[in-house]
Amino acid sequence: MFVLFEESGAFKCGTVLVDNDASLQVENTHGKRLKLKRSHVMLQFDSPAAGELLPRAEAESESLDIDFLWEVCGDDEFGFAEFAAEYFGHTPSTVEATAVLLRLHSAPIYFHRKGRGRFRKAPPDILQAALAGLEKKRQQAEAIDRMRDELLAHRLPAEFEGMVPQLLYRPDRNRLETKALEAACVDSGLSAANLMLACGALQSSYDFHYGRFLFDFFPDGEAFPEVTVPTPPDDLPIAPVRAFSIDDATTTEIDDAFSVTPRAGGGWTVGIHIAAPGLGLERGSALDAIARQRLSTVYMPGNKITMLPDSVVEAFTLQAGRTCPAVSLYLELNADLSVAQQYSRLERIPVEANLRHHDLEPVFNEHTLVNGGPDYPWKQELTLLWELATIMEAGRGKPATNQTQTDYSFYVDWDVTTADGPGAASITPRLRGAPLDKLVAELMIVANSTWGKRLDEAGIPGIYRVQGGGKVRMATAAAPHEGLGVDCYAWSSSPLRRYVDLVNQWQLISVLREDEPVFPPKSPELMEVVRDFDVAYSAYAEFQRHMERYWCIRALRWRDDARVTARVLRENVVRIDDMPFVFKVGGMPLQVPGAHVALEIKDSDLLDVDLRARFVSVLSEPTLDEAASE
Repeated sequence: MFVLFEESGAFKCGTVLVDNDASLQVENTHGKRLKLKRSHVMLQFDSPAAGELLPRAEAESESLDIDFLWEVCGDDEFGFAEFAAEYFGHTPSTVEATAVLLRLHSAPIYFHRKGRGRFRKAPPDILQAALAGLEKKRQQAEAIDRMRDELLAHRLPAEFEGMVPQLLYRPDRNRLETKALEAACVDSGLSAANLMLACGALQSSYDFHYGRFLFDFFPDGEAFPEVTVPTPPDDLPIAPVRAFSIDDATTTEIDDAFSVTPRAGGGWTVGIHIAAPGLGLERGSALDAIARQRLSTVYMPGNKITMLPDSVVEAFTLQAGRTCPAVSLYLELNADLSVAQQYSRLERIPVEANLRHHDLEPVFNEHTLVNGGPDYPWKQELTLLWELATIMEAGRGKPATNQTQTDYSFYVDWDVTTADGPGAASITPRLRGAPLDKLVAELMIVANSTWGKRLDEAGIPGIYRVQGGGKVRMATAAAPHEGLGVDCYAWSSSPLRRYVDLVNQWQLISVLREDEPVFPPKSPELMEVVRDFDVAYSAYAEFQRHMERYWCIRALRWRDDARVTARVLRENVVRIDDMPFVFKVGGMPLQVPGAHVALEIKDSDLLDVDLRARFVSVLSEPTLDEAASE
């Protein structure tokens, strides 16, 4: 005797070995013996053989029309055997009964299971809803297949228009477009970004990285809404100075300028002048909301996203040939450059020149400061400020900059198109602590520490950079900055570029005008600014580092030379010469930190922003000084 039974949701057949009334000992078609409860048995039969029933029944069930079965069955619950008898009009054979069972079981939307071998037809409304759902799934599957095929043919499906950023950076796994993209990635062996590049949805790998940043931090785009540009005040006194700024060639937000004026009784008056958008932008205005949302200008090689609209920057930047509103700190110097007194003013300053690093550095450097050098405009003023900066640095006992660290200037020529897309990068190393750097840094330290102390003495909160125990943090109360050797340090010198500086400028203006502060003591809004700025500023800095790495690879690929030289930092970690690209070299023999090595670049990835290189040789071992610095 044979039995048909259900096990783990599947129908199986077996041969009865022992019948114990309530249970059976059965050997299935694979030779495995098992114990069955009689209630689990669907049919007992003598023919056909156990191994033949299901194949024959499955073939028979294909001829049974599901819709017709649903139409002819009653509304009450029924067993498959009795329904088979009604359907065939005679006592069904084992194959016929099993065929009906299999067909009913295969159509759960038509027949709802009510127990082992028992069913009930689905109500018409529920059946129609289920059939509509099936049709929708069929159409969705067809749409997914169509979109996948278009992607594999390197064509962007029409449904993808306007969705590319979301699909790349925050895909919704429930959307058909995401499912199609994932399927195409599996079939093509390409990543989503590479597939979008192949389809032309991204112009270059640069668009992928820049687009991700905008998606995360500027979801509405980088463009500014229409704004009313505030009019700079024209009722402030005009300072009797000749001011000049010192900036990189690409700087448009000129926040700071300097002046040197001889004193009648000997000595000089040095002015540190900071652009004053705080005199035009009102707290709570539409422009404030924009600056509060962005919190800082975002820098990256070849591009930047400004905190304020260009029209507002243009109104308040310290542009040469204009008289601009400023918050000024004056240092009255004796003949020996000691500070006799200092004071701050709100005023307008005549800006005579915007000096640029690339023009000054060939004539204003360590060599020319020692050996004289040629004459050039503003030489006397710059030399005096350099001497003052040197004295101030010595007085603090801390260097203004890390003079052993190399900075890198990135320039991207967008008029050049390479095989990797628009833009060609040039990278220029520049040793930190050059005279221009120290000059500007020391004067900014004086301004930021002096104005921070002025706020503290007035009992008005500001936003301070605090360093203690090697950790730097933002705070709303004055505290020492150990790294700079000052009692307090409040960022105040870049109000066109950082919201923190704008906030501190508002607070300082209220002190100088003896008005109520914009942010009163214990202001919760000020704490929110500190928290949000810290997060945004760190994210912007990380993006800048990421894009510098990206352009390093672009520059290497443009050279079309697989050989590079690098300095070993630790174990198998190296930094390529003349650019700030640090990476691991797999399989490189252990080297002393500071060793100079030759490498062969084997592969580069502009989407993952990574290099793979092979060690070639050691060019030189490090000197004692190089080993110590590494």
